[in-house]
Amino acid sequence: MPFSHHSHSGQFCAHAKDTLEDVVKAALAKKMRLLALTEHMPREQQDLYPEEIEGGYSEKGLLDTFRRYYDEARRLQQAYLSTVNVLIGMEVDWIRPSSKAFIENLLAEFPLELFVGSVHHVHCVPIDYSTALFGEARDISGGSNEKLFEDYFDLQYEMLVALRPPVVGHFDLIRLKSDDPDTEFASMEGVRRRISRNLAFITEYGGVIELNSAALRKGLKEPYPNAVISKEFLALGGDFTISDDSHGVDQVGSHYGELLRFAKEVGILQITYFEKGSSNRDPRFPNVTSKTTTLSLLENHPFFA
Repeated sequence: MPFSHHSHSGQFCAHAKDTLEDVVKAALAKKMRLLALTEHMPREQQDLYPEEIEGGYSEKGLLDTFRRYYDEARRLQQAYLSTVNVLIGMEVDWIRPSSKAFIENLLAEFPLELFVGSVHHVHCVPIDYSTALFGEARDISGGSNEKLFEDYFDLQYEMLVALRPPVVGHFDLIRLKSDDPDTEFASMEGVRRRISRNLAFITEYGGVIELNSAALRKGLKEPYPNAVISKEFLALGGDFTISDDSHGVDQVGSHYGELLRFAKEVGILQITYFEKGSSNRDPRFPNVTSKTTTLSLLENHPFFA
C-alpha cells in the first residue's frame, strides 16, 4: 500500500513533465493506495523562477494555472474514485511574512484536503534551483553555509508557527545545493538548536514530516530529512509519512526501496498516511483522516517485490 503525499506534473508546473492524469495513472499502475496531488502554489510576480520568466509567466497566469489544476484534480479524483485514493492539495512556498496572507487567501478560495509546508527561498532567493542562486543567498547571509542554514531553519520556523502544515516538506532541503549536501550539521551548534526547536514544534502541533525520496533521486546519500534529524524526531514521538516529490511519471515511487531501508535503519516502525474520512488530526480539513501502517506491511507490498 505505498503512497505519496507530494507530487507535481508538467501540466501545471514549469519544471516538471507529463500530464496530471498520467501521474495518477502511474500511481495506479504501481498499486499505490493514495496519491496526494500537491502542485506548487501560485507566487507573486517578484518570485517567479528563471524558467517561468523565460516562459512569459505572470502572477495572474500562475493563479489561473492553479485554478485549472484544481478543476482537473477534482475531475481526476472522481474519475479514479474506485481505483486509487486521490487527495487534492498544494505545496506552499513560504518566502516572506506576507506569504501568510497570500496562502490563507488560497486556502479560503480552494477547499483543499491537505497542504505541504515548504521553504524554497531564503532572503527571497531560491536555494534549491542552482548552486549560483544558493551562493547568492549565502552571500546575503554573510558568506557562510552555517549562517545560511540558520536563516533557513529560522524561516522554516516562521512557516511552521504561521501555518502549522499537515505535512512538512523536505525538512532539510537547504543542504541540496551546498558544498556538502550530505552534511549532518554536526559541528553547527546554532543550526542544531534551530533544528531541535522546529522538530519539537512540529511534534507539539501534530504535524507529519515526510521522508522524501527526491534527495536520493538527486544523488544524496540519505533522504530528507537525514538520519540524525529523523532519529531526533522519532525520539520526540513524531510521525512520518513517505513522499516521492515526483515531477513526472518516471519519478512516481522512485527510490522507495531505498527509502524504506532507510526508515528501517533509523528505527521507524510505522508510517502515517492521510485519506478521506472524518478528521482526527486537523480540523481545517474535516473530510480527511490520518491512519498508520507498519513498515513491515509496506515492505511486503508487491510494489517492493
